Amino acid sequence: MASPNPAPIKHPDRFFIAGSWADPSSAAKIDVIDSGTEELFTRVAEAQPADVNRAVAAARQAFDRGPWPRMKHVERAQYLRGIAREIGKRIDDLAQIWTRETGVVHAIAKGGSAAIAGIYDYYAGLADTFPFEEQRQPGPASGNVGLLVREPVGVVTAIIPWNAPSSLIAYKCAPALLAGCTVILKASPEAPGAAYVFAEACEAVGLPAGVVNVLTANREVSELLVRHRDVDKVTFTGSTAAGRKIGAICGERIARCTLELGGKSAAVILDDYDVGKAAATIAGYATFMTGQVCSSLTRIVVNRKNHDKLVDALSAMFSKVRVGDPFDPKTRMGPLAMQRQRDRVEGYIEKGKAEGAKLATGGHRPKDLPRGWYIEPTVFGNVDNHSTIAQEEIFGPVLSVIPADSEGAAVDIANDSIYGLNASVFTNDIERAYATSRELRSGTVGHNCFRTDFNIAFGGFKQSGIGREGGIEGLYPFLESKTVLLDEKPAHVK
Repeated sequence: MASPNPAPIKHPDRFFIAGSWADPSSAAKIDVIDSGTEELFTRVAEAQPADVNRAVAAARQAFDRGPWPRMKHVERAQYLRGIAREIGKRIDDLAQIWTRETGVVHAIAKGGSAAIAGIYDYYAGLADTFPFEEQRQPGPASGNVGLLVREPVGVVTAIIPWNAPSSLIAYKCAPALLAGCTVILKASPEAPGAAYVFAEACEAVGLPAGVVNVLTANREVSELLVRHRDVDKVTFTGSTAAGRKIGAICGERIARCTLELGGKSAAVILDDYDVGKAAATIAGYATFMTGQVCSSLTRIVVNRKNHDKLVDALSAMFSKVRVGDPFDPKTRMGPLAMQRQRDRVEGYIEKGKAEGAKLATGGHRPKDLPRGWYIEPTVFGNVDNHSTIAQEEIFGPVLSVIPADSEGAAVDIANDSIYGLNASVFTNDIERAYATSRELRSGTVGHNCFRTDFNIAFGGFKQSGIGREGGIEGLYPFLESKTVLLDEKPAHVK
């Protein structure tokens, strides 16, 4: 069935390879389904091994023989600013794509899409300030002049998930391009639209051929990109299970990798903080993107004496959330992104009940929404931290409230996880907040709220990943450090 609102992309039947729109090697297609209606949104070409090899060859040629890595950083920055301008023209398109592909409430999608251009501009600005070359004092018998230079890592494969593709494309591709890398962007088969918009922006600014290549593939073909000998680095955002495999493959051939993986993030509510206030804040963010956020606060750890009060407060908040059409301005939470995702969430809800947690609210499909992959926001109380719903990432609007007998026990519970992506401490005492934040094994720790900040750095401890994205920290993974030892200063060194 054709979509009444077709995806606003020009060439869904082709790939962007070597600077032009290339015909695929086969007739294979991927259907992209509107999460709110279950109708066909668009149909895109599905990459096969031959397409992967063409894209890698184009990126390799552009890096080894092309002008891109040999340009000055300020020259590459001009292209980034051009991409920013083109992306800025496509806010409405990106918002429509994001909502239809993944169910994000349209008002949120539009606000988020408006911020994407700024990411490219930010990295363009680093061309003037980042120390790509520094003079260092060499040791004895090491020459008279020492330089530490940071050069592009090479050909990069960027593998993007379906939940927030536009921003993750930007946080991977913008620093890679500034560094001088060439890129093969592999879009998610569930949400490829934003990658096509990015390719159109690269085409519009005249990016040299092969610097950016874009295709969509399923997992088996995507693995070829990870294994390919001509790919120097893989940057991946997705599940920890997939990240383990990618990390193992990269390890076999000593390829570089950045892995931004899963989370089971804890909100630690200390006994001096108002339970009702905490519930309002947590509930307000827990339905963002229908809970399809790796850093979402889904384990709520609270003193046992306040447990029941917090469960009641969270349940009251969640029961008022209006679930429905993500394009309706009154909707506060849209559908999950796909049928298998709702099946996954429903499976965890059943496990929670079977393992003895108390279902306090939600847990069902809304009766008035027969089409679309909707689920009610859900709260479990009296959750054992070793239970399935407390330990495994659900990726949906499901909260587990876990009682703790002391502040120390609360921190221990928060840290008792294979993940360490995000956390938050709720307390009125700034000193307790800081002290607790230093005890939590987490890449980010917020205060009295769900917080992340890609302007500084984003990433996780433990099995939540390797490396950081965003800010200056997000540029380093695309650079290799080289020591140059010379007898004299070159003319450009002051």
